[in-house]
Amino acid sequence: MQRKKKLQENSASFGVIGLGRFGSALVECLSKAEKEVIAIDKDETRVKGARRFTDFAMVVESLDQEALEETGIQNCDTVIICIGEQMDISILTTMTVLNMDVPHVVSKANSYMHGEVLKRLGAQVVYPERDMAIRLGKGLIYHSFLDSVALEGNVEVRRIQVTDSLIGVSVREADTRGKYGLNIVAIEHHQRTDVEFPSDYRFQEGDIICVIGQTGNMERFEQDMQ
Repeated sequence: MQRKKKLQENSASFGVIGLGRFGSALVECLSKAEKEVIAIDKDETRVKGARRFTDFAMVVESLDQEALEETGIQNCDTVIICIGEQMDISILTTMTVLNMDVPHVVSKANSYMHGEVLKRLGAQVVYPERDMAIRLGKGLIYHSFLDSVALEGNVEVRRIQVTDSLIGVSVREADTRGKYGLNIVAIEHHQRTDVEFPSDYRFQEGDIICVIGQTGNMERFEQDMQ
């Protein structure tokens, strides 16, 4: 297992362990953003698929520290462990990567219990299937919902399509902060995003607002917009 060339210095680098659907899509996304990616799996077919996107795709039979260090993954800024289906291997691999002093470790979890264990180890936890289901559900419930990013403390950043109830209403009149505790941080209009806009700006058809605040307040706001 030898790397074909050195990772570029002064460039953010990523390691992806486990090349199932989630891991493979992650490698493709990071590589297309011109990030350096080390991709690891024990399956030769999956590794060959990853080699379309990165020169550093390697077959690794064992995920012990010695084998991982041979790949150079300890030099990455961020390592993502995408082995959610095998909880024991996921936990052990996460522990190993954390012991290698990687600055940022992200682990995929399949259940709440699995995620809690990974959090206690010190990893950032993601729940891809749950998060996708939540996004789909919100899109079905709130027709104005476009996309969201969940933050710590039950806070979200959400992109919301302006509905008829807001068209012609000014930012000041909408008073999302006073009524809902939400801050409008950007307005998208005609493929342009403005982060600095006057309080007398009146929402127009096709506008998209980027809002940040508590999830519960966000839900109330979207319900009122229906």
